Amino acid sequence: MKNTFLSLTALGITITAGAQQKWSLEQCVEYAVENNISVKQADVQARMDRLTLDQSKAALYPTANSQHSAGYQFGRSIDPTSNQFTTNEILFANHSLNVNADLFNWFRKRNTVAANGFSYEASMAKFDKARNDVALNVANAYLAALLSHEQINVALVQQQQSKEQRDNVNKQVLAGALPELNLAEMETQLANDSATLIGARADYRLRLLQLQALLNLDAATAFEVQSPPVDSIPVEPLAELDPALVFNSALVNLPQQKINELNVKAAEKNVLVAKAGMYPSFGLFGGLDTRYSNAQKLLPAHYQSGVVPIGFVDVNGTNYVVNSLQNIPTGFNKNSYFRQLSNNFSQNLGIGLSIPIFNGNQARTNWKKAKLNVESQQLFQEQDAQTLKQDIYQAHTNAVAAIEKYNASRIAVASAQKAYDFARKRFDVGLLKPIDLITNQNNLFKAKINMLSAQYDYVFKLKLLEFYKGHGIKLHH
Repeated sequence: MKNTFLSLTALGITITAGAQQKWSLEQCVEYAVENNISVKQADVQARMDRLTLDQSKAALYPTANSQHSAGYQFGRSIDPTSNQFTTNEILFANHSLNVNADLFNWFRKRNTVAANGFSYEASMAKFDKARNDVALNVANAYLAALLSHEQINVALVQQQQSKEQRDNVNKQVLAGALPELNLAEMETQLANDSATLIGARADYRLRLLQLQALLNLDAATAFEVQSPPVDSIPVEPLAELDPALVFNSALVNLPQQKINELNVKAAEKNVLVAKAGMYPSFGLFGGLDTRYSNAQKLLPAHYQSGVVPIGFVDVNGTNYVVNSLQNIPTGFNKNSYFRQLSNNFSQNLGIGLSIPIFNGNQARTNWKKAKLNVESQQLFQEQDAQTLKQDIYQAHTNAVAAIEKYNASRIAVASAQKAYDFARKRFDVGLLKPIDLITNQNNLFKAKINMLSAQYDYVFKLKLLEFYKGHGIKLHH
């Protein structure tokens, strides 16, 4: 089964002496999928479904159970060996072994195994989906951190330009060539640019903290990300990301579609399981049984000679007792434990037939519910497919708009750069007021920031289409 999990390459975390540890996107994704709670929960559920599948397979085999009991009996009760009432105190023990095997149950157990098998595969697909969702969120946060890092670089250049201009104006003010008002304007601009740089650095740290939260990484941990130039991030041409082509690929590759397909198959098998409950089933059973009681007597312990009357004789109207000289028992030995187990040993073997006649319409209701569940799963599948198609076409529209916006922002930067260069030349020869130079410089800064935002926006939107297509997300060739 093809996995759409983000393509990972072994880059290794770069660690140099005295340098900050830096994480690549691949390393962030690897760490996130190993430590994210949602991913772990999906893994636990998949293992539980695997146990359910294994148990249903084991249920195909006959069952065997052994029961053993022992106790002390007193008061008026029934002797477990003679089945007679007694008031004696009795120590007893029972032992049995029973075996049951299904001969035919309309393939209920086999269909249960098949249904559980599809459910387990669906759980594995859910595990892949959880990993993909986390990876996509990490990639989005990673690109946002890279954008913030680039904004720091732009703000730093802006601050350095303002500092140079402030120093130049200060020299001219000291020489008396310019009024102090110009220096105050330059000082204000430098202060604003410094504040912008501080804000950019704070925003970058905030982006890193958000990324650490996705990784389930302690916020106190030193953390930095690798910052590849945005121009070096590979993206597929938009022509190769046609929404119809991407949608057809997503139906095959994305875990959510596999989940829906497997859930439908499992529901169909459960219909057969429920249907089998309405038909008779045949089974084979057998058992072994024995018992012991200390009340059971065996043989007289010893005898003594004595006269025993055996009848009467009528002689001339007089009854005379007829006696016999016999050996009379005077005591009994208890039957031994193992001898009783042997004497009481019994076996049984037979065939059972179970015929459902009337059970409150429960079996038929379960069957109807199982068929409705198939329809429900098919509707889920259709709904998810429609949602996926809508998302892909919307992502493609957003990608087209993002590319157009980026191209427009590039033109805006080129125009703002040209205007600033002309303004700088005029300012250097004293033909332009500082406030006008500041205005052109701010326009250039805003244009660069807008271009960076547009560039990262279109890169991520193209990466999202690549993700739907099943190619994963990567920031290198």
